[in-house]
Amino acid sequence: MPTNSATSSSVTAVILAGGAGRRMAGQDKGLIPLQGKPLIHYVLGRLAGQTGKLLINCNRNQQAYARFGYPLLQDSMAGGLGPLAGLLVALEQSDSEFVLSVPCDTPYLPRDLIPRMLATLQQEHAQACTVSDGERLHPVIMLVHRDAAPGLKHYLESGKRKVHDWYYSVAHCSTDFSDQPQAFVNINTPDQLEQAEQS
Repeated sequence: MPTNSATSSSVTAVILAGGAGRRMAGQDKGLIPLQGKPLIHYVLGRLAGQTGKLLINCNRNQQAYARFGYPLLQDSMAGGLGPLAGLLVALEQSDSEFVLSVPCDTPYLPRDLIPRMLATLQQEHAQACTVSDGERLHPVIMLVHRDAAPGLKHYLESGKRKVHDWYYSVAHCSTDFSDQPQAFVNINTPDQLEQAEQS
């Protein structure tokens, strides 16, 4: 279980860029340009000031992602099992006490995301912490203690995939970010990309 002495340096952040991008006509979402720069560029910028430990989970276009200068991870379980597979490989390969997963299509993440989530998780003595924008949870953004890795692997091996269901199956909590709900806007479709281009 988490220790109350943990700080942001105890956290490795993994950016999940391993999806198939079905709602973007199969494009690799992390590499789609927003105002001239790839989406993942913005996510890296938001997280780099919060932890020095950053990983990119990608299952294609490794050469393009390698240019950002961070270690790359491919899913350790075959079959395109979704966001939890990216979280699992980061838990397996990181030596940090905690791993934070975030999707590659959330360019406006809070600049205080990690310290606030870590404080909540420690206060609640939970294994997993997600965020609330005041109206709903965003469980793909999840801070997880490394002790959760074996249970997560078993969950995936059993054929289950749903992020919500796994989150609710462990000791969980959420951090209230209703003060900045716009920080969790994600860009999943061409229409959302167009709106972001105009903002």
